[in-house]
Amino acid sequence: MIRDLVRLIAAACLVLLVVIGYASFRIWQQGERDERRPAGAVVVLGAAQYDGHPSPVFAARLDHAVALFLTGDYRYLVVTGGGADGDRTTEAAVAREYALERGVPDERILVESRGRTTLESLEGVATILRGHDLWDAVFVSDRTHMLRVMRMADDLGIVAWSSPTPSSPTDAIPDRRAAAYVHELGALAYYFILRGAPPGELAEPR
Repeated sequence: MIRDLVRLIAAACLVLLVVIGYASFRIWQQGERDERRPAGAVVVLGAAQYDGHPSPVFAARLDHAVALFLTGDYRYLVVTGGGADGDRTTEAAVAREYALERGVPDERILVESRGRTTLESLEGVATILRGHDLWDAVFVSDRTHMLRVMRMADDLGIVAWSSPTPSSPTDAIPDRRAAAYVHELGALAYYFILRGAPPGELAEPR
């Protein structure tokens, strides 16, 4: 019985390693894929802001999203992200001001400012898009985040394409990118099993 138990545990570990390896490959594969094309909107996922200023990760996403919008291939720029406890503003409000300063017209910016997790933000985005008779969008976030964003958007009925930001500090620093992979593996597992976001997850890592 002990031998059979050891074999069972070894087989379970092997299966787990295969699943983790495949999921890591899919995260990498989606993160390397830029699917930008004309669509109803560009949606940029929120990240940390500090007293009204975007963090370097957030600024990189916003720069990429604004550059896409200014090509003229999109009707709207959708900014997302709520506020953390104690914040005087939201990620979405900071993103809106950032985009305005870079030439995006106010009437072309749509704001989702309640989401505290990726899933909450995307649920809000789905509602906003439907309210403006839009059904497709190009999503902007970090490379490691794109697979989860794409899966959630698809589950919410959005025709979605990814355009990961090429200049995120998360991708440039090996330790941060490794931590982002671990975070995404856990968040993906939580979403697939429980169809939710991990407890306490903010819209994105800081």
